[in-house]
Amino acid sequence: MEKVKLLKSWEEDCRLIEKYIKQKATAGSPLRILEAGCGQYWPLDLKGIQFTLTGVDVIKDVLDLRRARCNDLSEIIAGDLRFLDLGKNRFDVIYNSFVLEHIDGAERVLENFSNWLKPGGILILRVPDRDCVKGFVTRFTPFWVHMLHTKYVKGVRKAGRTGFGPFRTVFDSIVSRKGIHEFCRVKHFDMKEEQGHEFYLDGQGVIPFLRYLFVRGVSLLSFGKLPWNYSDLTYILEKQ
Repeated sequence: MEKVKLLKSWEEDCRLIEKYIKQKATAGSPLRILEAGCGQYWPLDLKGIQFTLTGVDVIKDVLDLRRARCNDLSEIIAGDLRFLDLGKNRFDVIYNSFVLEHIDGAERVLENFSNWLKPGGILILRVPDRDCVKGFVTRFTPFWVHMLHTKYVKGVRKAGRTGFGPFRTVFDSIVSRKGIHEFCRVKHFDMKEEQGHEFYLDGQGVIPFLRYLFVRGVSLLSFGKLPWNYSDLTYILEKQ
């Protein structure tokens, strides 16, 4: 595989995704978009095109919270992405952001996405790479460490409450560069974009610098097998 192209910011990542979605819009026919795993808000600016937004989450309270805060979903469905039947060739766009790593059986979810997506539709995945430094450390540290890091290093005081991370991580083998490339080959998706991002030096002070030294050190100890310069991946995949 080629080296991962690196994004400069999350804003750049969003603009890239928006561009691909807008290219799928046609006059007089609203795009059908599935947000598979609802966040607290819809992060993309799709002004200028018509679309409907269906939100799915396994936790009904998350959907209720989203509806109360944003009221931006055309349809809400509470259910497990592994076992739902949303119909074949139903959606033009499926958006799935930092969800697959928390699912035991992520490959089944991707198979469902392939079925639910129309030919020519796009699947947008945001996932951490289990085979980079951050993914490796996450897999081999207990959950309470993730909770403390989120609450006291990242400063998310509501960590663990409904709608707030961290969430327990499973990291099936498919949640990796190798796994996604194999999925595309088997399920006949064209990989339009593969972008990496991790901004270890974001912010000021000692902590970002120590974090940078740590990931560089772990990568060196792995003889480069664990990449250090990205942890999260954005994929834009088009169904053939």
